[in-house]
Amino acid sequence: MAILSTSSSPTLLSPKLTSFSYLPPPATCFYSLRSALRRRPPSFAVVLCSSNAARSVVELVADEHSSLSSSHSRTFLDARSGDELISGIQKEKEAGKLPAHVARGMEELYHNYKDAVFQSGVPKAEEVVLSNMAVALDRIYMVVKDPFLFSPYHEAIREPFDYYMFAQEYIRPLIDFRHSYVGNISLFDDMEQKLRQGDNVILISNHQTEADPAVIALLLESTHPYIGEGVTYIAGDRVVTDPLCKPFSMGRNLLCVYSKKHMNDDPELEDMKKRANTRSLKEMAMLLRSGSKIIWIAPSGGRDRPDPVTKEWFPAPFDASSADNMRRLMEHAGRPGHIYPVALLCHDIMPPPAQVEKEIGEKRVIAFHGTGLSIAPPINFNEISDGCETPEEAKVAYSQALYDSVNEQYNVLKSAIHGKQGLNASIPSVSLSQPWQ
Repeated sequence: MAILSTSSSPTLLSPKLTSFSYLPPPATCFYSLRSALRRRPPSFAVVLCSSNAARSVVELVADEHSSLSSSHSRTFLDARSGDELISGIQKEKEAGKLPAHVARGMEELYHNYKDAVFQSGVPKAEEVVLSNMAVALDRIYMVVKDPFLFSPYHEAIREPFDYYMFAQEYIRPLIDFRHSYVGNISLFDDMEQKLRQGDNVILISNHQTEADPAVIALLLESTHPYIGEGVTYIAGDRVVTDPLCKPFSMGRNLLCVYSKKHMNDDPELEDMKKRANTRSLKEMAMLLRSGSKIIWIAPSGGRDRPDPVTKEWFPAPFDASSADNMRRLMEHAGRPGHIYPVALLCHDIMPPPAQVEKEIGEKRVIAFHGTGLSIAPPINFNEISDGCETPEEAKVAYSQALYDSVNEQYNVLKSAIHGKQGLNASIPSVSLSQPWQ
């Protein structure tokens, strides 16, 4: 599922599915979803897996089984090998049920996902790939055959098929938990307490991949599942229109907007896109008025990309107006609100194209790698704007303060993961941990 700003947003998610539950060390859980779908009652194997994880897997299988109509093609769910998955794609394309470009993307996704999972060393990798990709390809096929339309505010679909868990289990084997880190985990305790008492929370973040939501939820899974499952992401239109993304986006809470970067791709659609963004803003205002909401936004308006010369990755600059819009919406909600700067480092597992593309259907490059998530204390607008002479100056100063915090946290994560310093990369303002250990 991108997976962002009020007028410009990122591309959120991407691949996800279920077949096993590969938990971070020391717990490991293996499960074959695809094989379970073939039989009644579901059959599965669990090794060193917690009862909660096992139960969620069983429930997901049952939901998948019950959600399929008798007329639904089982081309992918009944595949017994990777070759049968590929031949199934060709079969549906030749039958006119899959456009050529979508079929090509599905094949590419299969091969890249397979390579990444094999690289991870997960137990029974071949079965994991077959199981996860069988369901992923089946869900992609379903949204091509019967397109799903997202409303301005989309609530995660958890039944009869649990698209949230589908995404989690698909991305899980791509994360190297041994070399992944969370910064300032105790602040999530503080955040959860605020949410439960009715306060709103805004996460001002950089944005790296379509898998960002799954990465956030997986890194918080062992300590703060309430936050991981409750986030509403401001998502660009591409993650709710690309067939390879849509099934993964369906499992997230989304406020759907058109990115400023793509607003003028088709001049005839510009007015329609602006009206749609206005509707999404109204939905956001209503959500904040109800309280206990946590909203994630990337004020850069898109995914980070490396410097074309140095090839170094860094958080893309924030659009001051986007950050300011979020602040004002929160302040007018009539509820206490808190704005936290958040840093994400996960571009290695699913990097975006080198350049922003107009056409839907980008190439999905996938890898197994360490990831990082960090949060800093809320930043108070009044403290930052004190001494500013104009509202514009205050707006820019606040956006810069948020960006500086995100950038500092990102550099710590980069030292820990790419610099191989691990927990020793911690600094006084960013304390790293591995809460799943």
